[in-house]
Amino acid sequence: MIINNPFTRTLLGGACVLLSSCSVLGPDYQRPEVKEIQSWQNVSQSLFKNEAHAADYHRWWARLDDPVLSALVEESLVKNPDVRIAGLRILEAQAQLGIAESLLGPQVTQATGEWLRAGQTQNGHSASGSSYGAAFNLGWELDFWGKFQRGIESADANYFASLAQYDDVQVLMIAQVAQYYVNIRTVEARLQIAQENARIQKRSLEITERLFQSGNSAELDVQQAKTQYLGTLSGIPQLETNLRQSQNALSTLLARAPGPLAEMESNTGHIPQGKLALVAEMPADLLRRRPDVRVAERQLAAQSGLIGIAESELYPSITLLGTLGINATGVGNETFSWAAGPSISWNLLDRGTLTNQILIQDARFQQLHERYRDTVFKAAREVDDAAIAYANDQSEILLLTQTGEAARRSLEIANTQYREGMADFQRVLDSQRALFNQQERLVNSRGAQIRNLILLYKALGGGWEQGRQRALVTPEVETQLRARSEWAPLLDATQPQPDSQPQPNTQKVILND
Repeated sequence: MIINNPFTRTLLGGACVLLSSCSVLGPDYQRPEVKEIQSWQNVSQSLFKNEAHAADYHRWWARLDDPVLSALVEESLVKNPDVRIAGLRILEAQAQLGIAESLLGPQVTQATGEWLRAGQTQNGHSASGSSYGAAFNLGWELDFWGKFQRGIESADANYFASLAQYDDVQVLMIAQVAQYYVNIRTVEARLQIAQENARIQKRSLEITERLFQSGNSAELDVQQAKTQYLGTLSGIPQLETNLRQSQNALSTLLARAPGPLAEMESNTGHIPQGKLALVAEMPADLLRRRPDVRVAERQLAAQSGLIGIAESELYPSITLLGTLGINATGVGNETFSWAAGPSISWNLLDRGTLTNQILIQDARFQQLHERYRDTVFKAAREVDDAAIAYANDQSEILLLTQTGEAARRSLEIANTQYREGMADFQRVLDSQRALFNQQERLVNSRGAQIRNLILLYKALGGGWEQGRQRALVTPEVETQLRARSEWAPLLDATQPQPDSQPQPNTQKVILND
């Protein structure tokens, strides 16, 4: 076909130039590298290279060899409200991604229809008739500048951020349950030590009372023995308060009513023991796998897409419009109508607002970049802090064990010498205090060691991987949602597995650290 109309040729030529110059605006995202961490070696790799061994740390709590603890952890990952909320946020992010993807197709559709019956009566004569009409309107904004594509990229990054937040909640939940469990067992052990020492001190009090009554001891010995005995008893109520508060905290994490847990009635005072399992990944790669680091990185990627969306507002939007209609006022009086053509809108007089909107999105991107770096540095610090604390706890426990044995032997000797009149009662009191103090320090150190081991595993970011296999919502909630048919595709969607993380685009933007 030959086009002779000069105006038509000019219009088509301009359209061709416009189409050929179209591109996706805004920066292509590239995952930032924190160069300061690339050569970093965490302290656990040097401190535990001889005793720790490579192992699967995805279910690290099972390495503490406590079936009750393992059962409570698994229960918390199903029943805890924070975990459930994080699962629902994934569904929300999936729906947001669906909205962004739908914008690539026609965005404005409207169908209207009407039917009317009318009549009149004049001079005894009646007349009536009917009319009807229907119309269908369509508007499709073409994605010349990549606005909708950037929107999809941003929504997709937000979706993966919600997945990482779900993972992060699980890591935190596992660590919290394990920490409270160890706290409860530690307080139970401290209560047992306090009660045992109270019994020892009560026997000493009874001995001094008999000796005083027989005239073989001074009243000072009786009062000193009573002071020490009552002082030990006075610390028991506070321990019982701490125990109940820790039990209530753990019950709350499990979505149970406050109070002691029936599963923990056995093995009272038994603190779990465990060893560190080193992971095979390099420190920098390990930190990137941490859920909180992935959340920060995906939020940065989502913000990058918003820059392109803001930049696209500087350029004209081109929309294809179409309408089709039919009207009739009687038999044989039908009228068909149609219209089609492009529509261009361009905000030419508000460039300052649009330009500054780009600057706002860019500034937010840089802020999130700094937050990402800060998250990485804090993650590295958590690993190093927990590792050095765990290592020093081992040395402290070894020394306190030996000190406790010496304190117990010292008390035995002091009691013997006091009964034989070779030493005064002050030595017995000193030996009792030393034994109680060393036993308390030892059990506290054992509890602290396991808590620091838990913190180290938390810092390594393990424990979330199996969460991708579980349903995002409870069966009760799923039943409610499936009653609304729109939810079925999202509920049936398979969640990305740990080894299928999004790969960053590496075309344009490189962040300077």
